[in-house]
Amino acid sequence: MFKKSISLTWLIGVTLGILFSFRGTAQNGVDRPKLVVGIVVDQMRWDYLYRYYDRYGEGGFKRMLDEGFSCENTFINYLPSYTAVGHTVVFTGSIPAIDGIVGNDWIDQQSGKNVYCTEDHSVMSVGVAGSAAGEMSPRNLLVSTITDELRLATNFRSRVVGVSLKDRAAILPAGHAANAAFWFDDASARFITSTYYMKELPRWAQEFNARQEPARLVSGGWQTLYPLNTYLQSTDDDEPWEGKFKGEKTSAFPHELKTIFAEDHEAIRSSPFGNTLTLDFARAAVLGYGLGQEETTDFLTINCASTDYVGHKYGPNSIEVEDTYLRLDKDLASFFDFLDQKIGKDNYLVFLTADHGAAHSIGFMQAHHIPADFLETGGLYKRLNDTLARQFGVSNLVLSGLNYHINYDMGKIKSGQLDWEAIRKTTVAFLQEQRGIQYAVDITQIGKAPVPEPIKSRIINGYNAKRCGPVIIIPDPGWFSGHQGGTGTTHGNWNAYDTHIPLLFMGWGIPHGTTNRMVKMSDISPTIAALLRIQMPNGSVGAPIVDLFQQAKSQ
Repeated sequence: MFKKSISLTWLIGVTLGILFSFRGTAQNGVDRPKLVVGIVVDQMRWDYLYRYYDRYGEGGFKRMLDEGFSCENTFINYLPSYTAVGHTVVFTGSIPAIDGIVGNDWIDQQSGKNVYCTEDHSVMSVGVAGSAAGEMSPRNLLVSTITDELRLATNFRSRVVGVSLKDRAAILPAGHAANAAFWFDDASARFITSTYYMKELPRWAQEFNARQEPARLVSGGWQTLYPLNTYLQSTDDDEPWEGKFKGEKTSAFPHELKTIFAEDHEAIRSSPFGNTLTLDFARAAVLGYGLGQEETTDFLTINCASTDYVGHKYGPNSIEVEDTYLRLDKDLASFFDFLDQKIGKDNYLVFLTADHGAAHSIGFMQAHHIPADFLETGGLYKRLNDTLARQFGVSNLVLSGLNYHINYDMGKIKSGQLDWEAIRKTTVAFLQEQRGIQYAVDITQIGKAPVPEPIKSRIINGYNAKRCGPVIIIPDPGWFSGHQGGTGTTHGNWNAYDTHIPLLFMGWGIPHGTTNRMVKMSDISPTIAALLRIQMPNGSVGAPIVDLFQQAKSQ
């Protein structure tokens, strides 16, 4: 009888253990996944989920759509729609007006100095000696992240790691309290970090760098994954609005990346192999830190940045962009398979989104008779300065139009005791008359401005008075800052091509389903907080995505 009791107890324990292993891990009696993976695909427009759908395999984007939950109408809810801003909002649930990350760079409104979003000259590079590339930290970020909140909720037992080719896209998502953030140094072709996080690279990272993976990945050059004539969603190869690598005579395939990379390591960023490198390093980080192997939930943030570099160079309708997404789909499938094996299929929670989208190339639009053009800001700001000088008697009152905000020399305005309100009014009146500008708005008077929603709210959400100029330009649809004859594309505006982004959840606790309700980028972190049953970040203005939880209950 005693033996039977032991056997029954043992059997129940094993059964519960098996069931429990599919629920992740219990922390203080609360079920949570073993690992959360937040993937931000740089410059991924929402329509790319379906533009290339028939060419995706079963294990990448399709797996997320078929097994997970898709928020089909997710929009950026601030301006401008830039990289650092997007990553910050995704992981804080905040907006630039509160979190302080108003662009990749901004003008400090008191000093007039240019500030890079993650610059920090109080720290040093780790992984490459004497390089300014590592003088980075999250100190310019004014609020907490969802990753910070997880660390706080578990008394700092959870491990948080950020990975990207871009410093800002590794640092800002990982937050203030991260164990580590790693980014790619072009000069050395290595992943590095800063003394904000550690004094030396972990052995696993040193070993990864020693393998010289970048050189291996580009050694065969960049040729299309499939025959050129099968890329039916793209324009012909070598269009005049596509950019070129240095030394290339045309933008056509193949791209001799081995030679190009040998002369300039940055070239790997503008190829699909930058995404492969990033996900390979992320895989090494999972193994190196043993993420998802302890009792508390860990968090890994990943930015696939090469989609942005390729998009900027070639534009959304290029074969290069299509090929990059087809290759990324395979890389994601491989990474998910790795997580299935290492963490357990139902033990990790993954979400995938984008920091922004991208406009069609100007040349492409004009070739198809759709309104679009360049807003040539260099000459525009010179004419604005001339206008202000004639009226107020002081030259060069405008420092720049960075982030579509007019940044003024406040020192000159204050010392000259100039009429500050009149300067702004003159600026708005001048800009509103210029070709390609739909609205010019004095944000301090935005309540009186005849600007429709959602543009008005996005302007307000993006305005931080200490880091933004008070007048903002809203270009006509299809227009963006650049110069005639420019190639590729960019982003930054309110239009759907820049602000409609994918948002997919898959894995632990996630039902299969979809919603077409409007979701804001700032809703992502509150949703993760609700799933993990932890506090949302301290600058969050978003709300959990209710449809996800309702569908979870119904299944």
